[in-house]
Order: sequence, then C-alpha cells, then structure tokens
Amino acid sequence: MVLQKSSDLVRINARRTDVFDIFNFKHFVGPNPYLDTGALVFDFALIDSREPLPIEDYIAKISDRYPHLGSKSYESYADLFAQVVSEVGKLDMDLHLNRWSVKPYPDFVRISVQSLHERTSREVAYFVWDWFEAITQDEDFTFDEQLVRLQNKFRASVYGGPTVYALLRTAYEKGIPAFYLWEEGLMQYGLGKKHVRGVATTFNCDSHLDSEFTTRKDDCKAFLKTLGFPVPEGDIVFTEKEALAAARQIGYPVAVKPVVGHKGIGVTADVQDSKELEAAYNRALAAIPEDQLTRIIVEKSISGSDFRLLCVNGRFVAATERRPASVVGDGYLTLAELIRQENRKPARQDTPTSPMSKIQIDEAMELYLEEQRLSLDSVIEKGRTVYLRKVANLSAGGMSIDATQTVHDDNIILAQDIAQHFQLTCLGIDVITKSLSESWKSSKFAILEINAAPGVLMHLKPSVGESVDVPSYILETFFESGTDARIPIITFNKISVEELQATIDHILLQNPNWTIGAVCRDAVFVNRSKKVLSKNYNSNVQTLLRHPKLDLLITEYAEDILNEEGMFYRSSNMVVLDNPTETEMMLVRDVFDGSTVVIRKGNDISIRRKGLIEDYTLGEDEPFTRVYLKETGAILQ
Repeated sequence: MVLQKSSDLVRINARRTDVFDIFNFKHFVGPNPYLDTGALVFDFALIDSREPLPIEDYIAKISDRYPHLGSKSYESYADLFAQVVSEVGKLDMDLHLNRWSVKPYPDFVRISVQSLHERTSREVAYFVWDWFEAITQDEDFTFDEQLVRLQNKFRASVYGGPTVYALLRTAYEKGIPAFYLWEEGLMQYGLGKKHVRGVATTFNCDSHLDSEFTTRKDDCKAFLKTLGFPVPEGDIVFTEKEALAAARQIGYPVAVKPVVGHKGIGVTADVQDSKELEAAYNRALAAIPEDQLTRIIVEKSISGSDFRLLCVNGRFVAATERRPASVVGDGYLTLAELIRQENRKPARQDTPTSPMSKIQIDEAMELYLEEQRLSLDSVIEKGRTVYLRKVANLSAGGMSIDATQTVHDDNIILAQDIAQHFQLTCLGIDVITKSLSESWKSSKFAILEINAAPGVLMHLKPSVGESVDVPSYILETFFESGTDARIPIITFNKISVEELQATIDHILLQNPNWTIGAVCRDAVFVNRSKKVLSKNYNSNVQTLLRHPKLDLLITEYAEDILNEEGMFYRSSNMVVLDNPTETEMMLVRDVFDGSTVVIRKGNDISIRRKGLIEDYTLGEDEPFTRVYLKETGAILQ
C-alpha cells in the first residue's frame, strides 16, 4: 500500500512544488527504538498540493543509477525513499551502512537509516529528497557532482581517514564496541578496563618516546646502524652549501629529505647533479614545519623498488611494493589529459575505501617531467609508460602492489628484529631493494626509514594483488573477540538512587576489588563515590566506559531517555525491567545470548536465563530488589 496523503499535514521543510516532505530529524549514536545501531531518524509524508508520479516512475529513474534497486518491491513511497537513502548513504565507497526501517503513523512514516556521521547522513537525506523532486519535475539532477560533495564531507569527518575507517568497520564486524572521544580527538575500542584509545594505528599503550624517536630520522638511522642493519650512507646538513658538499663526498645519485616529515613530503630520490640537488634541497626545506630547525638528510640513493614491511605487535604481517604514479600514452592525449582520464577511474575515487588516490599535479611532478624533457602538454606515444614522480607517494597517486607472499625469510626476521626494539603496536619499515624475495644479506638493500603510524589501506586494498586484513591483526592484538572487548553491563528501565547504591554495595560485597560505574537519571557513582552528573545522559555513560579501571557498568534507560538520546552501547549482560513500556522493551532486544532478563509486571515476575524461563508471583511485602539482586551472581562469575 502507498502511504495515503494527509489533508491536515502542515508543511515543515517542503518547497512549493514538493510532493514529499521530510522533517523532525534526530540522530542517535547507538541503539534506539528504531534500529539497534546508530541511526538518523526523520519523518516522511506526502503533501496534498501536488500528486506524486506513479511509484514505478521513481523506481525507473533510480534504477538507472542503482540497477539492483529496480528489482526490489516497495510497499510505499516511504519504503522506496528509505532504501534509496540507505543506498546513497554508502556514498559509492562501500560504507558498511546498510540498515534501515520504516514505521507508519497516521499522518506520516518514521524512517530510520544506519548512520555514522550525523552531518553527512542528514545531507544524504536532503540529497535524496532533491533527487525525488527532480524526478517529479522531470528536471536534470547533477548526481555525480553532488555525490562528490557528500564524499568530501565524510572524508573531512573524524571517520573519513582510510585507516580510522578501516579499523572502525572491522571493529563493527567483530562486535568490538568503538566510539569517538570528541574532547580527546581519539577513537576508543572496547569498554572500561578492556579499552584502548588511539589515533589511526597509534594507541595509548604505545611508547610515546619510541613513537617520537622514529620521527628523528637521523637518530633512528644511527640506531639501526648500531644494530647491524643496512642503512644508506649519508649526513645531516643545515644549509644548501653543506648539502652540495655532502653530495660530492657521498657521490651522486643521492636522496634528499627533511629530518622531520611524513608521507614522503619533501623527499626527492635519485638526485643526479648539483642543479637537481638545489631544487631537492628547497623542496625539503619547504616541507619542514615552522617550529622545527632546518635539518635535512642527504644520503646515498639506492636503486631498486620501494617497499613497506609492516609489523603488528612485533610480528611481520604484510609487505607492499609502492610505485610512483604513472600514465600510459595513446599517441593522442597530452600528459595532463592522460592524468585527468586516469583520475576518473573508479579505483581512484580518493575515498577511505578506494585502492588509489587521485594523481596530484604539483611542482615536484613538473620538475620531474622536465628532467625527462616532458611537460603536461606533451603528447605521449602509444604504449609508453611515463612515471610522474621519483617518490612512490601513495597519497599523491602512487600504486600499491601486495608483496606479502614473496618476502624472503631473512627479510621477515629483519623486520621483526627491528619491530621488537620498539614498544609500538604497529611499525612500518620502508626499504629499497630490487626484490623482497632476495635476502637483505646478499642483495642491495637499504632501510630508508621507520614509520610509527603506518597506514593500512595499501595492505587492505592494494591496487594489485591480494588483500591482507591488517585491521584484524591490529584489533586482535587487544581483543581475541568482541566479547573480550567488553565488561559486564546491567541495564534497568528504572532505578532510584537508593536502589542503585544498594546494587553497588551488593556487588562489591562479592567483588570487593572491583571498580563499578553506575548512573541513573539523578546520580553518577564510581563505587560509593558520587560524581558530577552531566545534563546529557549518554555523556555520563561514555565517561564511565572511558574509565580505564572499570569492571562493571550499571545504567538506567527509561523511555524518555531512549526516545531522546537512545543508548550509548549495544547489548547488556543483564536487563531488569520494572513494569516496562513498549519502548523500554527494546532493552530486551539488545541482549547477549545467555544474558539474564528479569521482568516485573505488577506482582508477576518472569526470569529468563540461558534459554530457561521461570515465572512466579512476588510474595506479600517481598521487594523487587531481592529478586534482581539474587540474579546478579550469574553475570559476576
């Protein structure tokens, strides 16, 4: 059935010509009455002023862009709208946002779609609304242009970095709780005493001294040399004159790079003469942050391919060859046109899930082309490959090729020996050699630098070759499973401060060394100590789950909190419901297998534990607290 129009619906957001309206937006960071995930929730209705087209007309237009949606059946315009918002919400990035629901009311339908970033999700809903309007009016719709704008908005969000998103998605798939700590600018994985916090592949358990040490390329290089590992001959210079002198002493070709830097910024390899060295020096100088001294490395340039060896928790897990951005001539197009053509390929969407970034045109590229007696206006003969950079910088359009299965055992041992000298969860080792299949002991092999915050996308989605699930290796360092990332949680639909204190005391008698966090609408406790209560209820829950010593959490989620903020976490180990409303019954929806559920309706008690159900009636003057306190023992073992 198609939703019937309401004759008394008041326009809220609709334009004069609209046949649909969307309004009453609300965003939930976690489970809510409509979905068991974070969600954008809004209302959808038809307007009396104009007749919509037959639903088949909308489906036909939409299926031109998303053919698989054309084969589905839709009960209403709202059902179609919800599924299209869900599909567009993936942003052509294969985001993991695929949950949605519709709930009819007399005058409108409430739509819920899984969401990660509120602003992007809201704009996706408006985007689809505009698309439906364009279909109604038979007008052109600049779909691709507007989709790129949405992609850019998501990329600029805290979840839009390739490494952060890869870890977040993997955590979601493994059932590991994960959320962003806005005040700290960190992601948290796991709850309470089980949690770790971090930025991309750097975590709070890592040594900040070791992490900082890897950025001091000169000292780190000297350290590796003392361990007997192969590093290129070189020196640190402070002026261009010193750089020229160092290059003459070492002998061309040389590589030039700033002592402090990352992502290959300011790095020039294979410098052949003094003229090239002057340009390379200036490029390195420009890459040095204003608060840093002028310190530039000039070292022997080793011929070979650029590789990244990745270790997680001291163990080798992946290797990738990195090649500079390149294009292949066709005899007709200029280099600039070939680059534009290459950048239009789906693999170069430049998103958190695409295997290659777009090729960047900058001064370094133009200088390298000049060395090859080329320019962006040059027409390249058919079949000729032109490399656009000396440095295999993936963020500037380089290509990644999986090499994990080709690595010689000696090179694996080398990588692990290096990694075990650093207290770092993840360590990237950049090397140059002809092939990783040859031992470093018998080939031209040089360690270029150590990276304490290596990206994972080059391994997870290489341009060529098999994927290596690095995010899983990283998260499994901390958690064997999703269950291992959690602490026990007891959720009430209503509990007084006095009852909360009694519950805390009861559990502490059995586990006197535990740290218990507890919150109801009127108070926050850590054990018997009362803490500051935030007006935003879920802020209290997050603060407790951020506590690095927390053994157990007790919360109250009444109907008004569920409707206004939703839940902060997913699933409970024990749920206690005292005469619950229909909305509060969602707390039973989000429980683990084997959890305990205690429900009181009047004087009737129902207890479900491990698949067994026990029903009985409260005795005269028997308090409800006695019932659920007895059941806490099952989850405290």
